[in-house]
Order: sequence, then structure tokens, then C-alpha cells
Amino acid sequence: MSLLTVQGLGKSFGGNRAVDGIGFSVAKGELLALIGPNGAGKSTTFNMVNGQLRPDAGSILLEGQELIGLKPREIWKRGVGRTFQIAETFSSLTVVENVQMALLSADAKLFSLWRRAADHRRDEAMALLSQVGMAAQAERPCSVLAYGDVKRVELAIAMANGPKLLLMDEPTAGMAPKERNELMSLTKRLVVDRGLAVLFTEHSMDVVFAHADRLIVLARGRLIAEGTASEIRDHPKVQEVYFGSGKTFEKKVPA
Repeated sequence: MSLLTVQGLGKSFGGNRAVDGIGFSVAKGELLALIGPNGAGKSTTFNMVNGQLRPDAGSILLEGQELIGLKPREIWKRGVGRTFQIAETFSSLTVVENVQMALLSADAKLFSLWRRAADHRRDEAMALLSQVGMAAQAERPCSVLAYGDVKRVELAIAMANGPKLLLMDEPTAGMAPKERNELMSLTKRLVVDRGLAVLFTEHSMDVVFAHADRLIVLARGRLIAEGTASEIRDHPKVQEVYFGSGKTFEKKVPA
């Protein structure tokens, strides 16, 4: 059964049809990649699902409930987490404090003189850090972490509200090849262990083909292909969009 169902989604900017009537679904326990060349409509689609942009047409259903018209925070409260292309953490706070801040936000609590934020749900914050392999660095400030580790902390932060759906915008941007695959392997484990649904955009085809359960491909705002890695790798329209007629993904991505 689909957790997220998108139908007839459309968005224009002036005379430009950025997204043109696309539809797709994401199931629990599924890692779905949204790919396409620059200008394909990926970011626009992503931002409509997250509530940052309001569609001109269509519907976005989370467990049958419409998300269109809700603000990003309202969508977050309904169980949609997000990570960003550029990792967003508080560099002056420690790793565990960053996660505790996210837990505070999830509980809609404010700082007070009578309750130290550093005491808030520390055990749960540490449990989240353990899941992403960062418990040993809990007391280090985020400012001294390697970028790959900051991305792991951001993932723990995104998990703080117990999301049903996780949106990941270019999760491996700026990372070395080994770090990219480690982060996506970790994400895949969380998908399986927690029954999450994940929708992610990604330019690194090695990451997409190695880790995604299924792929959807956009070009000029339209969905041109959908399927497994092997189906997309051999799809003629995808080959044409990415490399031009006659070229293939051969040796570009793992089999």
C-alpha cells in the first residue's frame, strides 16, 4: 500500500510549465529516486511535496490525507522529515545537542530558565545517534566534524519527529564516493528497520543505481520513465535525455 500518492501534479512559473501533470507513489519500506537532467522539474516537485511551493493542479496524499495547502511545519508534524542539499546543523552546539533541539521542536517546547534544554530526551537523542553511527562523537561540536559526519547528524535530526516519509534533497552532494555509499547504505537500513518511505533526488548515478528500489525520471517537467534500476538503465527515452541518441549508461553506473 502506498504511503505517498501524487496525482496530476502541475506547476507553472510565468509561461514556463515546470511540472506537467506528473504522478507517482512511494510505499512503506521503499527508497524511491527522483532523477532527471537540470531543469527537469525535480526541485519543484520536491518543494511541492514538502509544502514550500503550492501546486497549480493535482493532489499530494499522505496516507490518504491531502497535504496541499499545509505549511511545511504542518506537513512535518504529519510525519514528513527532510534533509537538505547543504547540511543544516547548529555548528556551535554539540552533536547530541543538535538532536535534542530537534526533539524539543518535535515536542513544541520552548527553552525556559527552569528546564535545561540539554536535559531534554537525552537518551532518545543518543539512541538516534547510535542508529546513524554518531554516538561516539555525541559531545563534539558540529563545527569540527567531517562533512560526511555532519550529514549523518542531519539524518538523525530528520528522524527526531519519527517520520513516516523522509525527503532527501541531494543527500550525498559534496561527499566523497565512499561517504556517499555509506550514507545511502545507512539510509537503506533505516528504511527497512523502521518501515520508512524515502523520496530522494540525486545527481550521482552510482548512488541511485546501487541503492534505490525504484526510480522515476523527469524531463522538461514530465515523467518519462519509471521502474527498477535495470529497467531505467535500458530505457530508450532515458538514454536519449541523459546522453543523446545511441549512447547508454554502460560503464557509467554499476550493473
